Amino acid sequence: MASTWKGTKPKAGGVRFRAESHEGTANHVHFEEKLHDSIVMVTQEEDGSFLVKVGFLKISHKYEITFLLPATQTLGQGACSVPLPSLYLKVVEIVPVPEGHRMKCEYIAHKEGVIREEMVITSEIKDNASVKVTLQARVLDRLHGTPMLLEGVKCIGSELEYDSEQSDWQGFD
Repeated sequence: MASTWKGTKPKAGGVRFRAESHEGTANHVHFEEKLHDSIVMVTQEEDGSFLVKVGFLKISHKYEITFLLPATQTLGQGACSVPLPSLYLKVVEIVPVPEGHRMKCEYIAHKEGVIREEMVITSEIKDNASVKVTLQARVLDRLHGTPMLLEGVKCIGSELEYDSEQSDWQGFD
């Protein structure tokens, strides 16, 4: 579909309207593919590591982040995480699936701005086989409202819901 306005480009994966109209049925809007702006994006870097973009988070909130790590020859089927040096990021689960590994992590947004937390996933079968995974997000301060979370990101708590004796700010158990 060519655009008649100068300086504009057609967008891939746009909205498709049905031309035919059947009496008694409403016309529907159909999305040709899932919008990339609404899901956690996992991309492989040139060095073989993975970058996981989880979108906007809010400071002092705890999140469950689930994503698919694509299959790699490096890891094979069995994978586990190396203990993380971060008190704010915890790998909860790694499940092998036909497409790779479904990973579930918990993250506490403890500082504002763009954050990058690294984890290393190793093979349970192959010696010295590992891949680096970097989690990236933009953490908003308390004054910037509540961000719309991407599919795969779920808020599971905030500092307002914990009392001082039950606080997660002491790290994960």
